[in-house]
Amino acid sequence: MNYLAHIAEDGREQTTAEHLRGTAALAKRFAAGFGAEADAELAGLLHDIGKCTPEFQARLHGGAIVDHSTAGAKLAFSRQNLPAALAIAGHHGGIPDVGNPKADGPDEASLFGRMQRPVSFDQSALPPLPGPAPAPWLSSDWVQNAFYTRMLFSCLVDADFQDTQNFMEGAPAPRGGSAAISELLDKVRSRAATYLACKRESTIGRQRNSVLRACIDGGRTLPPGLYTLTVPTGGGKTFSSLAFALEQAAAQKMDRVIYVIPYTSIIDQTVSVFSDLLGAENVLAHYAGTEYQLAEPEEMTGAQYRKLLASENWDAPVIVTTAVQFFESLYSNRPSRCRKLHNIAGSVVIFDEAQTIPIDYLLPCLSAIAQLVQFYHTTAVLCTATQPAVAPLLKQLSPTLAIREICPHTEALYTALRRTTLADLGCIRPDELCGHLRRHAQMLCVVNRRSTAQELYDALPEEGRYCLTTLLCAHDRKRQIAEIRERLARGLACRVVSTSLIEAGVDVDFPVAYREDCGLDSLLQTAGRCNREGKRRADESLVYRFSLSGKNPPVMLLKNLSALQYTARKHADLSSPEATHTYFTELRQLKGTEALDKKGILKATEHDINGCMLPFAQIAGRFHLIEAPTRTIYLPIGAGAPLCERLQKGEVSRTLLRKLGQFSVACYEPQFRALDDAGALALLPDGSAILMDLSKYDEKTGLAMNVETGVGIFI
Repeated sequence: MNYLAHIAEDGREQTTAEHLRGTAALAKRFAAGFGAEADAELAGLLHDIGKCTPEFQARLHGGAIVDHSTAGAKLAFSRQNLPAALAIAGHHGGIPDVGNPKADGPDEASLFGRMQRPVSFDQSALPPLPGPAPAPWLSSDWVQNAFYTRMLFSCLVDADFQDTQNFMEGAPAPRGGSAAISELLDKVRSRAATYLACKRESTIGRQRNSVLRACIDGGRTLPPGLYTLTVPTGGGKTFSSLAFALEQAAAQKMDRVIYVIPYTSIIDQTVSVFSDLLGAENVLAHYAGTEYQLAEPEEMTGAQYRKLLASENWDAPVIVTTAVQFFESLYSNRPSRCRKLHNIAGSVVIFDEAQTIPIDYLLPCLSAIAQLVQFYHTTAVLCTATQPAVAPLLKQLSPTLAIREICPHTEALYTALRRTTLADLGCIRPDELCGHLRRHAQMLCVVNRRSTAQELYDALPEEGRYCLTTLLCAHDRKRQIAEIRERLARGLACRVVSTSLIEAGVDVDFPVAYREDCGLDSLLQTAGRCNREGKRRADESLVYRFSLSGKNPPVMLLKNLSALQYTARKHADLSSPEATHTYFTELRQLKGTEALDKKGILKATEHDINGCMLPFAQIAGRFHLIEAPTRTIYLPIGAGAPLCERLQKGEVSRTLLRKLGQFSVACYEPQFRALDDAGALALLPDGSAILMDLSKYDEKTGLAMNVETGVGIFI
């Protein structure tokens, strides 16, 4: 019988044999970079063998849903190929937990449960299968095998998607078309030559050039591996790290550069810088709210469609993405999230602001980086002004993996690039702090709570005052940051009170800054927004730290504060690299080893969860870098008003929700309840809401925190 895998809308038919061969060939090519060709080919040849049944052929014409993946998984399992069996079993619904061999029955969703289900297919349709040839470096280590399984799964699902899409559309999808790494490197070298040819008479200019030279030379000559790039704010890390990455990719025959950024609030400026230099067609921004994600399908341009396709599997020379997207994908079990993983292999990955990796997930994140570097031809760079002391943790995870600094003479660099002076105001009253803030025509004050930011904002002179918090929607935050930059450049009054969202990489330059006591890394990041360009003397550019009387610090920051106080007793100069090392070491000791993997991700992988071996699905459910228990409120303001109207009428689509992301606020439950009790919300079925009372939102300060409840109607 000529078994079919797909029938296109125009009636064309693809046989199962054609689909299996096409998928196997693609999967084999995708896995070549890490020695998994045989396993990937096997998975491709077996993944849809369960379609060779009368039941599935009936399904193609409207029959009942058929489990067509278990048959191939059982064949791979019988060949003692657990990674291939898991990849096949999960290629539609996600990698299952392996499960408990003694307790799981055929009704269980685990692999052991599914292996007990009876399956049949036409044996004559089985194609010739490759002999066993696992990746030569693969050992019995469970963490290594779990990571390998996800990478193999990525090869299979991407190959399956592409082969199916190409058939359904009648032609290969318009993928690729970007410039080669060598062409992008030429552009960076040309810009670098311009910088290096300048006399750079200023101290900052000379030091930036020294960093750039170290990165260019290191990229050309250093082998693939794990590196740090420790450069003070204003030292030119962004361009220099890109130069290192492209030099390394060219020298080591790597395929792409991936730039991992902690927050979406700063990703736009990095994408803009890279696009201007390399060409927008060569830079893929992968985060919510990008232009190609917001375009309606019927209005999408060819360039937008190519970027949409590239975002599915990161098939582009330069990727800019978020830490959440990167790490959560590496621990996901879902086809859509894992599809891009195989394209991380053979890449240079720059982790910008590496100190922001959440400490609760630090060990799993470092473990993933170590796996990529050791077994997947990847170079990783931890890039920051406040380098966390991770060498002992990496030694624990991978004893043979070395970590090296790209830029020599770090201590001298920090001395030469010192642009601010830290001062301690101690504990002061809020009204005293306001007196300090009002004396400056331009200043930045960063506080720990959104409510504190709004209170201080209310006490400032109205002209040129700003309040930046996550109570503002992304649209208004972007607008305010653009206004702040313009006022600073023109020398106009500009007094900004912000939460920590401004600290990690937002390119602003204030003459003075204030930071409520928190952690040392946050204090130094705030200092990086002061005298950023070094146009003033360091002793004239003061960064004051303070605590507020009557306001206890948030519980989540208590250990950070304790580590800061300990460091201040040990080091007179809190801005030195030695102080940063002391701070992170003390913070980890205060938090304890268990806190570095709070959800037990590695423990669950190495052992089990209540007898369930390799619990892929459960780990995916646990691994969430951002765990704030918030609910979404959509704002019918500006361009968001017609979008909210469509949502209220019942329209739900990925494009609509992405567009609404620019006009939404993540709200904690008490505030959400208070707004609802006040009659300000229209609740939606998914638990989100539309703000109906627009008096509860201000385009300058955001969503109201103090909401009057008990609203009644009197007749």
